[in-house]
Amino acid sequence: MTLLRFLRVLLDALYRYAGYVAAVFLILILCFVSMQMMARWIGEIMTGAPEFTGYCMAAASFLALPYALNSGSHIRVNLLLGALGKFRKFGEIWCWAVASFFTYIFAKYAVKLTYESYKFNDISQGQDAWPIWIPQVSMVIGTVLLAVCAFDNLISTLFTGKDNIRHDVTDLQGE
Repeated sequence: MTLLRFLRVLLDALYRYAGYVAAVFLILILCFVSMQMMARWIGEIMTGAPEFTGYCMAAASFLALPYALNSGSHIRVNLLLGALGKFRKFGEIWCWAVASFFTYIFAKYAVKLTYESYKFNDISQGQDAWPIWIPQVSMVIGTVLLAVCAFDNLISTLFTGKDNIRHDVTDLQGE
C-alpha cells in the first residue's frame, strides 16, 4: 500500500511541476513580447523573438495539459454520465479508456515526429534557424504526461470507483 501511495504522490507531483514549468513559459512569453516592444521603441529589431514566443506558447500549452486535467480545468460533460444512473461507473471507465487510447496515440506520434525532426535535422523556417526538435520536446513531455494522467485516472476509476480529478464546488452541485 505504501508503494501505491508513493506512486500517487509522485504522479501528482509530476503533473503539478509540469504546470509550474508551463507557468514559467507563460512568463517567458511576457518577457519576449516586452523585449520586442522595447526594441521597437528604441528602433532596433529583435530577430527570432516571434519564433521563440511561439515555442514558449506551445510549451506552455502542452505542459499544462496533465495539470489542467487533474485540477478539473478541462471541459467535462457530466450530463450523459449522470443520466447513466447506476451505470455511471461503467460510463466513466469507458470514457477514461477512450481518453487513454487517444492520448497514447497522440503521445506516440509526438515522440515519432520529434525523433524524425532530430534524425533529419529539421530546422525552423524563421530567422532563428533552430533545430525544430528542441521546442518539440516540450510537446513530447506534455503529451506523454497527459497519456500517463489519462491512464492513471482509468486505473484509479477501475480500482477505487473514482478518478483523481479535484472537482470544483460548482461541479458537485449537479451530482
